[in-house]
Amino acid sequence: MTALLLAEALRVRLGQREVLHGVDLQLGAGWTALVGPNGAGKSTLLRALAGLRAPDGGQVRLQGQDLRSMAPGERARRLAWLAQQGEVSGELTVRETVELGRIAHLGLLGTPGPDDRAAVERAMALTECAPWQQRRLHDLSGGERQRVLLARVLATEAPLLLLDEPTTHLDAPHQVALARLFRRLAHDAAAPRAVLSVLHDLAVALQADRLLVLQHGRLVADGAPGDAALQATLVRVFGGAIRIEPDTAGRPRVALELDGQ
Repeated sequence: MTALLLAEALRVRLGQREVLHGVDLQLGAGWTALVGPNGAGKSTLLRALAGLRAPDGGQVRLQGQDLRSMAPGERARRLAWLAQQGEVSGELTVRETVELGRIAHLGLLGTPGPDDRAAVERAMALTECAPWQQRRLHDLSGGERQRVLLARVLATEAPLLLLDEPTTHLDAPHQVALARLFRRLAHDAAAPRAVLSVLHDLAVALQADRLLVLQHGRLVADGAPGDAALQATLVRVFGGAIRIEPDTAGRPRVALELDGQ
């Protein structure tokens, strides 16, 4: 795998507590899901990979360059970030919000051109929010707003997407649509992207190309969803509260282990 993003011996402390303990990972084109119990350090890891939290040890390299040495504008063109609780003004329309994703290319005072408008149109089409692009954010449901914020990220057309809980507020049909979208982005023949998404919903995570399992700030498994050793680790880190079994097509699915002790 050609590494688009590389983290080496990554350590992060929050106060007196070390949250990440020497994490090593690399990301190339494909959809990777980051999972683990509450408090495992998933959001902290994502923020460190995005350059939003300086590590206390180790380094992050984006396309071979130390993330700390990159100008903010250059980093924003290469890496797009969706926060767990994304916030923008509720007075903005859907389209105006998605257009914010082009700031990395235009700057604050740039005038959008045909390429920028096309990128916004593509992003809204992919997230199915084009039909209500003139509505204001404060008039949207939580799920609709989440799709708009994702469209803003897609409008950057960055080769690397870091998404913290992108399925928040989404119902099952839109979770499925999002999983399909991640696959499409990751395997686009013209411009495949690296998509790393923190997910609490294991049913969605098992649809990814690759799973990273984080526990107590350490990566304890890294592999394909169908890998037996990874599945065993996943069951263990969740305290035996789940089981993983094949569906009728042989793909892994997760179920709650209600009869466990």
